[in-house]
Amino acid sequence: MSASLCRSVLVTGSSRGIGLQLVKELAKSSNRPATIIATARNPTGSTDLQELSKTYPGVHIVTLDVDSQQSISSALEEVQSIVRNNGLNCLINNAAVGFSTDINTVTPEAMMKTFQINSVAPLFVTKAFLPLLQTAAAQSTGMGIHRAAVINVSSILGSITRNWGEGARFKNYAYRTSKAALNMVTRCLAADLESDGILCMSLHPGWVRTDMGGPHADLTVEESVSGLLTVLCNLTDNDHGGFKDYCGDNLPW
Repeated sequence: MSASLCRSVLVTGSSRGIGLQLVKELAKSSNRPATIIATARNPTGSTDLQELSKTYPGVHIVTLDVDSQQSISSALEEVQSIVRNNGLNCLINNAAVGFSTDINTVTPEAMMKTFQINSVAPLFVTKAFLPLLQTAAAQSTGMGIHRAAVINVSSILGSITRNWGEGARFKNYAYRTSKAALNMVTRCLAADLESDGILCMSLHPGWVRTDMGGPHADLTVEESVSGLLTVLCNLTDNDHGGFKDYCGDNLPW
């Protein structure tokens, strides 16, 4: 994995799971971004994240509750002071929630909370950080994380096409609906930001053994993140507006 051409990366939801592992692998890479910004709602509660920032130079921890506009605004000011005139090259919208909600247990509250965090929040985080992405995009050409990119961590469970037959075995109204909505957010952003040269795409990390994915999932967090970073580093304009998995395979909407 080589992200040396990417000067700065911001990852939301970095206190644990996939977000934490993304920060860890980026920080440890010999060809790493100079600036790695790890955000979390309560970063002081993650000893692993704190240790990373002490061990590796250029790892900055920023408090960010993606469900709070005030927190987003405060984080933007802090990130702006970190990246300065270089702007932000890569925004990875990873923060998410997941509740077990089948037809018997789903509630309006679960639907709305999941939709807010998983679908609405990534849009408004991206909207807030857009000036920094545009600053970075103006300094290069082509498309990819070397210039400017918005990566929405989605899920195959958000695929409407796949939610049938065997693909419909996993019952979760709130999570599946929120990820389908996130995929539409990705396509809307891709249409709007193409003229700025900002790549936007949805990325499925696989079924991962995290607190959210559970102990019986297919992949370790290390396997997932290794694949995700390989995909990220090879993105081009052909991937703009796309939906891929951690192996780089295209997924159906």
